[in-house]
Amino acid sequence: QVRLVESGGGSVQSGGSLRLSCKSSKYTHELYCMGWFRQTPGKAPEGVAAIRSDGMKLYEDIAKGRFTISQDNEQNVVILQMNDLQPQDSGMYYCAADPPDPTLPACQSYRVQHLSYRGQGTQVTVSS
Repeated sequence: QVRLVESGGGSVQSGGSLRLSCKSSKYTHELYCMGWFRQTPGKAPEGVAAIRSDGMKLYEDIAKGRFTISQDNEQNVVILQMNDLQPQDSGMYYCAADPPDPTLPACQSYRVQHLSYRGQGTQVTVSS
């Protein structure tokens, strides 16, 4: 079992930035796929970004050019740096992870919400 704890959410104005952090109870270099997905009002959960164990970073269109995912294996955290936030980015942001299991699907940013483990989420609110 892997415990994931998110932090860093908050309220910002349009164009602002937030840095989300996800602390893992397991060494991050031992996890195959880690990433972020979000649940925005009235929409299904959607993947935002993922990072694979080999360092490959994957982004959905909603994140490209604005969000950056990174991983600190010494601190066992995954970071989502979000810039130029807009009101439509408001919602609950969740960290998720998959272990190295050959029976699981490939690491893709569009399916982070389907990974095996997830945290409790952190709220992001962007006002216009």
